Amino acid sequence: MGIRKKTTKTPPVLSHEFVIQNHADIVSCVAMVFLLGLMFEVTSKFAVLFITVQYNVTISTSGPEETPVNHFHHGIKDLATTFFYMLVAIIMHAIIQEYVLDKINRKKHFSKTKHSKFNESGQLSAFYLFSSGWGASILMSENLLSNPVSLWEGYPHTLMPFQMKFYFICQLGYWLHALPELYFQKTKKEDIPRQLVYIFLYLVHIAGAYILNLNRLALVLLVLHYVVELLFHMSRLVYFSNETRQSGFTLWAVLFVLCRLLTLSLSVLTVGFGLATSENQGFDLSAGNFNVIFVRITVLAAICLTQAFMMWKFINFQLRRWREHGLTQNLKKKQVPAKSKSKKDKANGVNGVNTNGADSPRAKKEKSS
Repeated sequence: MGIRKKTTKTPPVLSHEFVIQNHADIVSCVAMVFLLGLMFEVTSKFAVLFITVQYNVTISTSGPEETPVNHFHHGIKDLATTFFYMLVAIIMHAIIQEYVLDKINRKKHFSKTKHSKFNESGQLSAFYLFSSGWGASILMSENLLSNPVSLWEGYPHTLMPFQMKFYFICQLGYWLHALPELYFQKTKKEDIPRQLVYIFLYLVHIAGAYILNLNRLALVLLVLHYVVELLFHMSRLVYFSNETRQSGFTLWAVLFVLCRLLTLSLSVLTVGFGLATSENQGFDLSAGNFNVIFVRITVLAAICLTQAFMMWKFINFQLRRWREHGLTQNLKKKQVPAKSKSKKDKANGVNGVNTNGADSPRAKKEKSS
């Protein structure tokens, strides 16, 4: 899958510029090696570790007709699968950038600042739209919304359906791919710390919930968060096309606060009350049970600190917007008297002479004196 950028000058092979321009082709070749490995018996067992979801467990359902159902649990082999789908995320990132965002950038002629923000919002909008839709379908199929007690009932939730496990593998792969993308996209040095912070937060929370078997709670919270973030980045894309359209930010601000409150409520309800009153208490690594008070306090502290950090960033963002809006209004107020004064001068005449050639009353008075 070749994705080439049009350049007039070819950089030296294996130089930084060569790798950046052709990183999608290079990554595609690496992914193709794993796919070709499935064709040969010698390498198929190794290639399967990277491509297919591991740790399959078949369970027969109780009833008149026993039907086998496949479930999955997590393990160390998931690192190989996550690595492969990280490569897939890099390829998809390059496709969206080359065939969608770059074409829009060439038409709109954005400034350098808007260009980088537009690319960021475009990529994240596509990811949030796909992830929120996929996650919502899993919630509906597993009846997690209609039965909130299932978020903690029957913990530890070591067995997952295929869709849920594959969802978490893809989530980890996507946020891991964001690290090399900082190099491939030539991210500015001042923007790197900000992006590293939110990449780190995503990886810690998703991987932590996946390892601690809190996948049901994590799925609900991820869908809530992704829907709100999708609205923000879509609003920013609309704002870049027309700066007068800012109503989306107002709706996002309301939903952002509600999402933070709902996240805290569900987390406290599930971890603080549901797991705390569960009969299956104790620490058992082999059984995947982490229902001890230290783990529960750590999970709640991590969630609460993250929500507090996000609210602090949100408040600073809103204050900055209000400050910029106030400065804009003050500039407009200063410009209005100047324009009205210039119109009055034109009506009275410039330098005592009217536009029709006759002297103004002020000029006549000066002549008589």
